[in-house]
Amino acid sequence: MSTVAGRDTRPSTEPKPERAERAPARPRRSGRRFRDSLTGWGFVAPAMLIVLGLSIFPAIWAFFLSLQKWDGFSEPEQVGLENYASMIGNDELQAAVVHTVVYTLLFVPASLGLGLFLAVALNRRIRFIGVYRTAIFVPFVASAAATGILTTYLFNPQFGLLNTVFRFLGLPAQGWLEDQGQAMVVITIMSLWGQAAFTTVIYLAALQDIPSELLEAARIDGANAWQSFWRITFPQLGPVTVFVAIWQFIQAIQLFDLVYTTTRGGPLGATQTIVFYLWDAAFKQLQFGYGSAVAYGLFVVTLIATIGVVLYSRRSNVEAF
Repeated sequence: MSTVAGRDTRPSTEPKPERAERAPARPRRSGRRFRDSLTGWGFVAPAMLIVLGLSIFPAIWAFFLSLQKWDGFSEPEQVGLENYASMIGNDELQAAVVHTVVYTLLFVPASLGLGLFLAVALNRRIRFIGVYRTAIFVPFVASAAATGILTTYLFNPQFGLLNTVFRFLGLPAQGWLEDQGQAMVVITIMSLWGQAAFTTVIYLAALQDIPSELLEAARIDGANAWQSFWRITFPQLGPVTVFVAIWQFIQAIQLFDLVYTTTRGGPLGATQTIVFYLWDAAFKQLQFGYGSAVAYGLFVVTLIATIGVVLYSRRSNVEAF
């Protein structure tokens, strides 16, 4: 018998426990994961039910409603695609589309340019910079009613502040909200006052994420501030610009609240947008089926435009790479 330090070194003849006996530990882990997953779903479920109840379910119901003729009181009448076909030759809807396109072309580029300008101006270490940033963001959180009241106070042709200043300076008073050629411009200006804060905050966050080493290297190579901005800073803001452009485009084609609180689509329909036309058709003329069809048409246009912008931006980034 061979021993080492008094211990028996012979191979043991007792059967070794198999690894399969440790398998019961896995069900414990899977059970714990299941309980954790169940707990997570318990926290998420109420919010999910609210989202489903307030967005997805109404969207599905609106689609079936767009295939019907219903005034909210009588029995719905199935009309198929008649509501969609009646949208094609509707002159009032076409005018609303034109007004929305004009507003979008005015608002989106101006909001991007103004937001970028303010973000660059606020991306500095100066005294009271926190106060300035807060003041820029305040109009964004203001309600549409407050913005509408301010718009009326500033641009009213009779007692508005701007016309009062014009009269004091000996300049002719303007029609502003009562002039067909100026009303949409006024709406755009007030929209910029409220929405430019959003683009400013997004651009400001993106500017602070740009590595300072890139700007320092450009400065060492002899680039001035303007060249550093266009060659270094602006290309780094490409993805953010795409996101902000899509967001502002969606906000532009859904313009309603500011029009409702100021002009109600006037004068003579000059500020009637697609969403305001939809609201008028559905809730004033009680054409709920037709209004739902217009809403789905607007949704399709928004979806196509968003996908197009995203694909174009990805293709541009790939080519640049």
